[in-house]
Amino acid sequence: MRQQAWHVLPWLDVVKALGVHPGKGLTPREVSRRLGEVGTNILESKKGVHPVFLFLGQFKDFMVLVLLAATIVSALLGEIADAVTIMAILVLNAVLGFIQEYRAERSIESLKSLTAPEARVLRDGLESRIPATELVPGDIVLLEAGDRIPADLRWIQAVNVEVEESALTGESHPVAKRVAPLTDELTPMADRANMGYMGTALVAGRGAGVIVATGMETEMGIIAGMIQSVEEEETPLQKRLAQLGKYLVVISIAVCGIVVLTGILRGEGVYKMFLAGVSLAVAAIPEGLPAIVTVALAIGVQRMVKRKAIIRKLPAVETLGCATVICSDKTGTLTQNEMTVRQIYTDRKMIVVTGQGYDPKGEFHGADPLKEKGPLQNALKIASLCNNSSLTRKGVQVAGMFRSAGKEAPWGIEGDPTEGALLVAAAKAGIWRETLERKEERVGEIPFDSDRKRMSVIYKGRREKNAYVKGAPDEILRRCTHELTGDGVVELSEIRRRAIFRANDEMAKKALRVLALAQKPLKEYERVDERVEEDLVFVSLMGMIDPPRTSAGKAIVVCRKAGIKPVMITGDHRLTAEAVARELGILKGNNGGILTGVELDKMSDEELEKEVMDVSVYARVTPKDKLRIVRALKKNNQIVAMTGDGVNDAPAVKEADIGISMGKTGTDVTKEASAMVLADDNFATIVAAVEEGRAIYDNIRKFIRYLLSCNIGEVLVMFLAALIGLPLPLLAIQILWVNLVTDGLPAMALGVDGMDKDIMNRKPREPGESIFARGLARKILTRGVIIGVGTLVVFVVALLLGVNMLVARTMAFTTLVFSQLFHVFDCKSETRGIFEVNLFSNPYLIAAVAGSTIMQLSVIYFPPLQAIFKTTALLGWQWGLILLVAGGPSILIGLYRLVRNTWHGKRTMVGAK
Repeated sequence: MRQQAWHVLPWLDVVKALGVHPGKGLTPREVSRRLGEVGTNILESKKGVHPVFLFLGQFKDFMVLVLLAATIVSALLGEIADAVTIMAILVLNAVLGFIQEYRAERSIESLKSLTAPEARVLRDGLESRIPATELVPGDIVLLEAGDRIPADLRWIQAVNVEVEESALTGESHPVAKRVAPLTDELTPMADRANMGYMGTALVAGRGAGVIVATGMETEMGIIAGMIQSVEEEETPLQKRLAQLGKYLVVISIAVCGIVVLTGILRGEGVYKMFLAGVSLAVAAIPEGLPAIVTVALAIGVQRMVKRKAIIRKLPAVETLGCATVICSDKTGTLTQNEMTVRQIYTDRKMIVVTGQGYDPKGEFHGADPLKEKGPLQNALKIASLCNNSSLTRKGVQVAGMFRSAGKEAPWGIEGDPTEGALLVAAAKAGIWRETLERKEERVGEIPFDSDRKRMSVIYKGRREKNAYVKGAPDEILRRCTHELTGDGVVELSEIRRRAIFRANDEMAKKALRVLALAQKPLKEYERVDERVEEDLVFVSLMGMIDPPRTSAGKAIVVCRKAGIKPVMITGDHRLTAEAVARELGILKGNNGGILTGVELDKMSDEELEKEVMDVSVYARVTPKDKLRIVRALKKNNQIVAMTGDGVNDAPAVKEADIGISMGKTGTDVTKEASAMVLADDNFATIVAAVEEGRAIYDNIRKFIRYLLSCNIGEVLVMFLAALIGLPLPLLAIQILWVNLVTDGLPAMALGVDGMDKDIMNRKPREPGESIFARGLARKILTRGVIIGVGTLVVFVVALLLGVNMLVARTMAFTTLVFSQLFHVFDCKSETRGIFEVNLFSNPYLIAAVAGSTIMQLSVIYFPPLQAIFKTTALLGWQWGLILLVAGGPSILIGLYRLVRNTWHGKRTMVGAK
């Protein structure tokens, strides 16, 4: 279908050619048939690494290749058992590495589907949201400002539509779209004003289009076919650890070289020392580190998904742990996003409206809209017509006979919650848009814009034409010259204007969001532009409330404990913003000031930078103000998380250290600019994501601490033995076994460990902080020395007590393994010892340690393995010495930390009193 020149055909011919009814869309059966024909609407990407090649890739490391060569030499020299065992260990190591990398790749791949865009389509006469991948040619797609076009389409309706096409055409300015056909089949793509293309975005207006091409048949798909190499983004931490790995390789090879040379000079066999050196190098180099970091990040991100936070860009995981300020919208994020009209001020009367949520049941106290024809009915009519939302039940639009269907089903809205509240208020009085539109037809619209703070629609009846307008009270009232009263239209005096503003303030003090409604009779010939919004007739103020989320209040308490400053940013009136902020605890007493958009406009960037740290609430601001706020906070060395939903929020979201978009109400453009998407649009989810981000970073530090301290211990025991002229405490095959048993599963299990209970009682870490900061390097070196020296002490003591070399080596071998298995439990917390943490909280870790223990016992007591690993069964006193040296440090450090933390806790309580 792609070859057809759709832009030269009238739109009615296009829908006819595609076999679709423009008012009903395709049927599910037809969609299924077409999906089978053309496939899903996705851009093919380069295939991932095949699992076979991923496994073979585990053997490309230089040290592993050297060991493979050594294995071949062993076999040629007749050491078949050694060769087979070394090969088996290498394969087991490769399997572990493969599992780590494969799991990381699959986890990252699954994350991509979480942010897959949705499309609003018309199918079988009903509007619904579907994954954009399910679109087929012929689908009728409904779009509005902020949406990304999900496939190539021909516009069949366009109300002030402007599309940003720079990603496809290079055109830097938005392109106005229309429905009329073009005349030239060879019109360049950039000039096809009646076409929309996948990947471009609406920046203004609303419209509908019929899909003409999907997937690789789209213009974007053709380009994607030419470019199939996109590199995955590494986090700063991954880059730093890759650099660390290079240093460790150099140091390890140098140390192992010294061990080999020393052994040879002392008279050990060249081959034996070469094999031991290479084995030691393989054990010393933490080759699993990059894979485990990726696994930890990916699994942590999946854990965030369960808490409704979807990470789009992996570096955001690290940045979350550094966040010092969270700037959040009020509506829907700090509040429930279920607006309900509570008060209506019209004809000098304040009317109270009852009812809950979006259920169109309620009463009007102070007037009866069913009996009185006048300003109140007019206000509700404007509320219904100047509106692009619709009421739903079970996600299906409710109109006509469908209103009473499914009486138990909860009511909801499709579209903006504020507009939904207005629709519900009108419906409570029996005023429905489709009924009104039987007498009047919408002929024009000037869409809402966050800078204009108003929206207008033009309706034409049989004898009259009217503009219906809604927006911020200050914006609407300064354009009003008259007022509608029970006696008709009268001039709006200054006294009445002040009275209306007083009514507005009274509503705002009750945390009500207030909108003003107005109208204007138009001449038949008047053009639809912003001039129709002048000389308006004021009709009503409508005050609605969006109750604060209970979870948001609790999350703000957590924020303050975690050293994070919560900041509310809203387009609402100052008084409304202040009331909600105080209820949530963002404002307490004199804790944090308030700035309005007007005050912001009067301030220079330098003045804002000085004030920004003292402000907790911004009211009546525009998206442009958000960008200034972010920049001012960053100038104060703050790490800023910023939420946004509208297309105009995208610059501020992109500028923030952590850009956050709304999953429910956010536009596609804002989602693409963000690093994180809130699936539930809830402020508490941001705080949960920060908590998870800190936990992921902690887990990475845990297994780095474990891996490096164990590797230092392994190298040190051989290095010290060589320096003081002792026989080799470990054979090459034993070193490889230690690496397999201790570095694999326990390290992976630490990567999914639970979070510390005090994780949100800490201050945010510095973004440039080294992974070894806060004493981690000291802990690694100290424990590495303890493991290495302890193993050597057991070896020497065993020799001094007269046991043979076989027993002494078995004791040293076992001490090294169990020292590391005890140490893994120390790594569960950086501040608390084994007596203060729940040792059984991580079942994966328990299983890993149990598995490693069974594997080690098998090589000591199973005769066939004894012969291979050169071990022997141990006696009771030998086990006592091993467990004392291996477990003693963990017990002593645990006791020390228990006493220290208990004493510190008591001192803190006394200080608090």
